[in-house]
Amino acid sequence: MRRIDYYHDPNAPRANALVIGGCAVAPDAEGRILLQRRADNGEWALPGGGMDIGETFADCVIREVREETGFDVVIERIVGIYSDPGHVFAYPDGEIRQQFSICLACAIVGGELAVSEESTAVDFFTLDEIADLHMHETHRIRIRDYLANTAPLLR
Repeated sequence: MRRIDYYHDPNAPRANALVIGGCAVAPDAEGRILLQRRADNGEWALPGGGMDIGETFADCVIREVREETGFDVVIERIVGIYSDPGHVFAYPDGEIRQQFSICLACAIVGGELAVSEESTAVDFFTLDEIADLHMHETHRIRIRDYLANTAPLLR
């Protein structure tokens, strides 16, 4: 299912849904950031996804990282909470989601790199390499916020 991201676009459709989502910044031992190339839009992104009924938010992020990358993580801290109404995702079924995402800093504690049906590639990248990747601006913001290593941000 292909999705279209709108970011402060005056032609964006109006949101009709809000889903709690999470993502993880999970560096390797060399400090390279774990990213996946999303199957639904072709962009590189932090691993993450929507929270399921019956799970904690922490469990959501841990599950999503494992499903999308093959790695097991533990949560270290909250990077930020992102709820910009100017960022919406449009899905072919008519659902238009307003962004609501909590980004967590995580440490990789096990597993092996694996590509899932939700991604076409998974890899680690340096900051210089990330600068050249096809990636939505909101993920770049989360990575910058992670690197700032400040108290959790509310954006």
